[in-house]
Amino acid sequence: MPTEPARLDILNALTRKVLWLSSWTIHHANHVRSNVDGLKVGGHQASSASLATIMSALYFSVLRPQDRVAVKPHASPVFHAIQYLFGHQTREKLENFRGFKGAQSYPSRTKDVDDVDFSTGSVGLGVAQTLFASMVQDYVKAHGWAKDRPEGRMIALVGDAEMDEGNIFEALLEGWKHGLRNTWWVVDYNRQSLDAVVREGLWEKFESMFRNFGWDVVIVKYGSLMREAFAEPGGEALRKWIDQCPNQLYAALCFQGGAAFRKHLRDEIGDQGPVTQLIDRRSDDELLALMSNLGGHDMASMLEAFEKIDHDRPVCFIAYTIKGVGLPFQGHKDNHAGLMTIAQMEKWRGTQSIRPGHEWDKFEGLPQTPSELEAFLSTVPFNREGRRRLNAPVIDIPERLTFSPSPQMSTQQGFGLLLNELARGDSALAERIVTASPDVTVSTNLGAWVNRRGLFARAEKADLFRSEKIPSTFNWDASPKGQHIELGIAEMNLFILMSALGLAHSIHGERLLPVATLYDPFIERGLDALNYACYQDARFMVAATPSGITLAPEGGAHQSIATPLIGMAQDGLSSFEPAFVDELGVIMGWGFRHMQREGGEGGSVYLRLTTRAIDQPQRIMSGELEAGITEGAYWLRKPGPNAEVVIAYTGSVAPEAIEAVGLLGESRRDIGLLAITSADRLHSGWSAARSLRRDRRSVAHLSHIEKLLAPLSRDCGLVTVIDGHPSALAWLGGVRGHRVEALGVEHFGQTGTIDDLYRHYGIDANAIIDAAESLTSGAPVRHRKLAV
Repeated sequence: MPTEPARLDILNALTRKVLWLSSWTIHHANHVRSNVDGLKVGGHQASSASLATIMSALYFSVLRPQDRVAVKPHASPVFHAIQYLFGHQTREKLENFRGFKGAQSYPSRTKDVDDVDFSTGSVGLGVAQTLFASMVQDYVKAHGWAKDRPEGRMIALVGDAEMDEGNIFEALLEGWKHGLRNTWWVVDYNRQSLDAVVREGLWEKFESMFRNFGWDVVIVKYGSLMREAFAEPGGEALRKWIDQCPNQLYAALCFQGGAAFRKHLRDEIGDQGPVTQLIDRRSDDELLALMSNLGGHDMASMLEAFEKIDHDRPVCFIAYTIKGVGLPFQGHKDNHAGLMTIAQMEKWRGTQSIRPGHEWDKFEGLPQTPSELEAFLSTVPFNREGRRRLNAPVIDIPERLTFSPSPQMSTQQGFGLLLNELARGDSALAERIVTASPDVTVSTNLGAWVNRRGLFARAEKADLFRSEKIPSTFNWDASPKGQHIELGIAEMNLFILMSALGLAHSIHGERLLPVATLYDPFIERGLDALNYACYQDARFMVAATPSGITLAPEGGAHQSIATPLIGMAQDGLSSFEPAFVDELGVIMGWGFRHMQREGGEGGSVYLRLTTRAIDQPQRIMSGELEAGITEGAYWLRKPGPNAEVVIAYTGSVAPEAIEAVGLLGESRRDIGLLAITSADRLHSGWSAARSLRRDRRSVAHLSHIEKLLAPLSRDCGLVTVIDGHPSALAWLGGVRGHRVEALGVEHFGQTGTIDDLYRHYGIDANAIIDAAESLTSGAPVRHRKLAV
């Protein structure tokens, strides 16, 4: 084990190497590889540089194997450089940075090879992810799991401009409500954003805000050189000048250099003897080194700040830095995407003692021997256990999920009944389900589940209404064994929590099966976080209800139009819209299995449900029917050999489609009725089949929808109907070249009855009949639904 001075020397040397490798990686992509393939990828040398010391202190000294980190997006090259020194990143991928299959522009769990904990990119989301990951760690521990794993700290490296993101503040409030622990946020306070220099005194607002939410705040402003200078005669005057210097001026002087600092110090402090002597004792280079020695660039200062923390309370570190420190454009307001020129890089290469052709050598230019550095890296706590990606056993899912059917039910009601039935038992599935909702638990039919399974809290909390003997249908005791996490009204928090819960098997080594409920239109309020969760390959189930204009009396503010398209377009998410509760039971069972599949086969699940009670079919769930439901469609009424038209419906409009087929029966031959449970699954299957045929030059592989539509003649018309945007089903005409009339909703809804709205927006039985008539020849259809 090296002595403390030797340890600091090694850490400073490794920081130099990290800064070189990260900058060279970007330079190589722009100035070397671009000569070959014409690629220009932009900079971020400055953004990376400001975090080199902080990240080196963490990864080479402070972090333990159980700690997890969300790296600031633009610090991706620094992260890759550190992992390269550990042996977890390859030279080939660094040389191909931002290229196809190369190291990613922003850290990615799914696309990078170097053990990324949390993907980052859409700013603010990775920060909030660490907060919810810490809450999930508490959940896992409180339930008696992962006993052999020590608690880890969930750490975010945050840009000061990133703190403008609203989802961060939403997360802070939720963390306070749930007694957040074991969370560190390290703010890279370089006072520069993409376009500007941040407002004066922002650090005071940060400090006050975090303290108000129960966080400790550690401000790391001055480096060792600064603190030594402050101890000299005249040092307090220098400190005062630094503290009062405007952000924009300080950045500009860092860019201009020591002579510019000297002029401003003399002009603004004046000749005051001791402080003037303090300044004059230093050359221009030494003065610049002193004035740019902010805490975030000083290894000793950062280590001292990190290593002083001996508790599990959340901590915000505000680390003062200079954007682009050590590079020719340090502090310049235009440096966000700045790149060193070839000449600048060559000059810097000389100062770093890097020989041409040895740019990628791990320890090139460092004073220590490679064996000494390798020995040090092998003892680094973070790297001691090697790869840290965990896994957990698959939870067994019953062949069928049971419920007590009623002649008339809504899918939202069925969802609640299915979960309530699970809650009655003691299956492994029931034990591992964890639900969450943004203050709509009752109105999304989760109440019965929570009655049986309880709210999660780190400390026992009785339901006071029950203890006071006040009658209520909801008895929600809170305890460490509870299985429902109640959130405030913030859909961003819901989906980031789903991301954290859905990665528990990989981050904490324990399998959870998260289920979220929210109102369907408000998916759009949390869409960025939903996309982020899917990009990380988190696994969860979303029950979005009620949906569409079927929520008639509520009006357009609570009615969804575009969500079926979101479900189809979102990668990593399989969307379903069942009409009947027996379909929903099959889909949820499939969904819980799908959430656990590995190797690119699994993903998350989205259920679009409604509150409309409709007649339920009395039927036996055969294997063939079950397969059709999960593949996305089945024939509710098979078309005859001379079918003139097929009605294809999704979800709550089933009664209208069934009624229309009955009324059409006397006027059109062999009508088929296609029940579509998942336009998403149908479309993705069709797309995959076409891709296979293109790649293998084979026509043998047919998708599920191609097989279903194969018996139809080319003259047969298709009428599609959905309580959502009509283009969600309009593509069916492209499968085998059939003419299509696509019915749906394209404009904001309004209040009224379901009959009023279905008629107004053209998705009622008569609208379906009119569409069928327009696609077929023959006498006018004789029967219509009578207006009520």
